[in-house]
Amino acid sequence: MTSLVESLTIDCRAPGALAAFWCAALGYELDGVDDEGAWISDPSGRGWQLLFLVVPEGKTVKNRLHLDLSPPSTMGEEVERLQSVGATAIRRVDEGGSFWTVMADPEGNEFCVLRGPDDDPPKERPA
Repeated sequence: MTSLVESLTIDCRAPGALAAFWCAALGYELDGVDDEGAWISDPSGRGWQLLFLVVPEGKTVKNRLHLDLSPPSTMGEEVERLQSVGATAIRRVDEGGSFWTVMADPEGNEFCVLRGPDDDPPKERPA
C-alpha cells in the first residue's frame, strides 16, 4: 500500500488573506482560521485540502513545487479573473507545442494557468 496526499501546505505570513485568495481562485470553502494558520477544501470533495501555515520568513526564491490550474474556458479569461482577485501575471510561456501563464498569488507563490478547452489548440480539462 502507498501513501496518499492529505493536504498541500503553503507557508505564508497572512494565512486568512491567502486562504481567501485561493478560495476565490479554486472555488474552495474556508474551513477554519486560527493564530497558526488557515485551511480550505474543495466542496465537491475531489481536490486536496490546502493548509496555510504562518512562518516568520518571507518567500525569497522560486517555488520548488507549484500548482498547475486547468481553466474552464480559455487561459486568457482565467488569467484576467485571477488578476481581479489578487494574482499577478509573471510571464507567458510558449514551449513544446503548448502554452501557459506563470502567475503569483498575493504572497508571491508561483502557479501556472494552462491552456484551456476553448483555446487553440484546445486542452481537455481533467475530470
